[in-house]
Amino acid sequence: MEIGQLFDEARSFNSYEDRPIAPALLHELYDHVKWGPTAANTCPARFVFVTSAEAKAQLGECVNAGNVAKVASAPVTVIVAGDSRFYDEMPKLFPSRDYQSVFAGKDALIADMLARNVPLQGAYLIIAARALGIDCGPMSGFDMDKLNASFFPDGRWQANFICALGYGCEDSLFPRNPRLDFEDACRII
Repeated sequence: MEIGQLFDEARSFNSYEDRPIAPALLHELYDHVKWGPTAANTCPARFVFVTSAEAKAQLGECVNAGNVAKVASAPVTVIVAGDSRFYDEMPKLFPSRDYQSVFAGKDALIADMLARNVPLQGAYLIIAARALGIDCGPMSGFDMDKLNASFFPDGRWQANFICALGYGCEDSLFPRNPRLDFEDACRII
């Protein structure tokens, strides 16, 4: 696959074909995502693949009105969440150093790692999904408190964003908006 297919030509879809994504493909997707780098190999993102009719209805209650149809039509919507106790996995993820004690009880440091690394891992998910031929519709239009209470009542995981996954319907695309030119967004110093 060429880079243009992952970025230049890829689009964010708003509705999806009535075609399921096999659980084995979701496993394959994660097996690629897990190798994306994170700070100190913390891997704090957690992914909830919402597929059942019951779970989709539950998620539908949490999204903004403009996203209800998108979530309903997608065979999968993934909740990209952060695990506030990611450091419990550090003995496995970084066994050569005691990172568990570096993070335990340090709320500001934990929040910083979640803020930087969870969306990063979510971006890996989008790129990997596109590479596997799965179209994506990332969104932040949802009631975070309601979603967290509904899906993560113990408070340990917290949603960062959600992303519809499926095989996009071309007629659901809006005209492509422009992007900033290099001169407007970058500096070489």
